[in-house]
Amino acid sequence: MSSTFGHSLRISVFGQSHSPAIGVTIDGLPAGLKVDMEEVSAFLARRAPGQGAYATARKESDAPEVLSGLVDGFTCGAPLCAVIHNKDTRSKDYEAMRQLPRPSHADYAAYVKYGQYHDIRGGSHFSGRLTAPLCFAGAVAMQFLRQKGILVGAHISSIGEVEDTPFSPVDLTEEELLTPSRRSFPVLSEEAGEKMLSLIAQVKSEGDSIGGTIQGAAIGLPPGLGEPIFQGVENLLAGALFAIPAMRGVEFGAGFAASQMRGSQHNDPFYRDEKDRVRTRTNRHGGVLGGITSGMPLLFRCAVKPTPSIALPQETVRLSGGEDTLRIEGRHDPCILPRAVPCVEAVTALVLCDLWLMTYGNQKTDGMKG
Repeated sequence: MSSTFGHSLRISVFGQSHSPAIGVTIDGLPAGLKVDMEEVSAFLARRAPGQGAYATARKESDAPEVLSGLVDGFTCGAPLCAVIHNKDTRSKDYEAMRQLPRPSHADYAAYVKYGQYHDIRGGSHFSGRLTAPLCFAGAVAMQFLRQKGILVGAHISSIGEVEDTPFSPVDLTEEELLTPSRRSFPVLSEEAGEKMLSLIAQVKSEGDSIGGTIQGAAIGLPPGLGEPIFQGVENLLAGALFAIPAMRGVEFGAGFAASQMRGSQHNDPFYRDEKDRVRTRTNRHGGVLGGITSGMPLLFRCAVKPTPSIALPQETVRLSGGEDTLRIEGRHDPCILPRAVPCVEAVTALVLCDLWLMTYGNQKTDGMKG
């Protein structure tokens, strides 16, 4: 498996959904970064299971144990490694999947690739459980970026046909960007959030699941980040976002809607602001031109599929031969969107941190002690 990504900042995620622990190694962080572990834990809590009617009932504290890379709360230049112990596993719920692959899961593809050695329990390395260590790494990266004046945020853009208010494309403020992360349900419009929760409850009562979209953003980015042609902002961010299970698509700025516009409609006029900075009056380019940040807010949207584990009977095959019907047992999210929001933020922060280090180099941070 290839479970490592990044260039100047290298992230390696390890473990399985039902292994004793899962974890991450972060290589390339500058020495001297002060890491607030309480802030990291608060970020992980947003992704953790067992948080209400829209989340799986699996209970995990997701308390990270740092094994290396921190001394007295500061990065020391060595790889930062953390593990998160799995404590509430019910492996027996997955026995049937050894013969009956779940529709839209990785079960069948993993069986073809790894044969009898594939760990079927909880989805193994393909599980959304692996986003917990990814969020640990992202929380650390967000603290690094904040020192550089860069902030990352996301919100549920839609669930089914219910849509939230979008981020302001040109004048996105810190308050607007971070508001969803401070709410129990990460949206801008609380009215839209209530409708989404009602829809999730309805779908759950029917034994089904539902998908939606997440809008991500970053502000404070300097112009010039990105290494075209294969390491541009969109290239790296899109690739990393697809490491989040259930991700089905990513668009930047106007996205697919741009295909229905004329150039005169899509182009963003340049101007100089009161600080003589080059800006654009609109932001249909989503803050990226030619794979390089323009200095405008980075804006993108990603599509998340419905949770494939549903209570309704589904057609499948028996790997030993023949066809069958499967009823999935266990604990599953009727909608993955609320818990996926911090995952999108984490991945975005990691990519932007990597791009920053690729551009400016791995130097000691301003947070050096002494």
